[in-house]
Amino acid sequence: MVTRVSDGDGSVGRYRSAQGRLTRALVLDMRRLHRLIAPSRLQATLPDWIEAVRALIGEYGDASSSLAADFYDGQREAAGVAGRFAVPIPDPPPDEQVDNSMRWATKDLWPRDPEASSTTEAQKAPLATRLDAAESKAEQVAQRLVAEQGRATMRDAVDRDRYAVAYARAAALGSCSFCRLMASRGAVYRNAQTAGREANERFTGNASVVKFHNDCHCTIVPVFRGQRFELSPHAAEWDRIYREYAAGHPGDQLRLFRRALAEHDQHPLPGAH
Repeated sequence: MVTRVSDGDGSVGRYRSAQGRLTRALVLDMRRLHRLIAPSRLQATLPDWIEAVRALIGEYGDASSSLAADFYDGQREAAGVAGRFAVPIPDPPPDEQVDNSMRWATKDLWPRDPEASSTTEAQKAPLATRLDAAESKAEQVAQRLVAEQGRATMRDAVDRDRYAVAYARAAALGSCSFCRLMASRGAVYRNAQTAGREANERFTGNASVVKFHNDCHCTIVPVFRGQRFELSPHAAEWDRIYREYAAGHPGDQLRLFRRALAEHDQHPLPGAH
């Protein structure tokens, strides 16, 4: 018996909400760590802050993986898949990745010569402004690293489960144009061949089959043998808009799609007025 699964299913929405609550809690804890940074003593205090952030990302990443494993098990059971399967839990992001990400987020805090040609406008801003910007960047990067733990759990499960055939991307109504385009493609994701190399030609590796950005709240929906994936009404509308206004224009699809969304989609793009 063929069963139906969609990116608009209630279980998918509940899972995305659970991951969203997790990352909101992460951001609150990140803000409590701000006191560890002393702008007048960056060289002495930034390493301690980075170490604390690394521990926080590890803790919340484990929770994200656990949520993903439970969701995968539930979707597998709903699909009527026989047999047992242990969802693999991926390793946390390497310390070097977290450290480099946090150094990038805080790079504008370091004192610069305002007259030097290499000094950017962001680096010339008042210290309070630079602190706010650094904190915002750090929170967004941490959110992506934690959310990626859940998404990696789902990807690895689909890759190893012989009853899984692919996965789809579920994007929220308020997502960006890139996420809407990726979600409108349906259950094509498992590897670069099924996803279509032309959509990801600049990327390599398993995680590159579908990209996620900072502050992205998209989730992955596994599809199993005997299931038929159907786009939700909003994702189907994104697909229609893409096909009508952007398909057939190599190299310019995303720009045309973004413009068409602004004109024809009832759900405004982020930052649209």
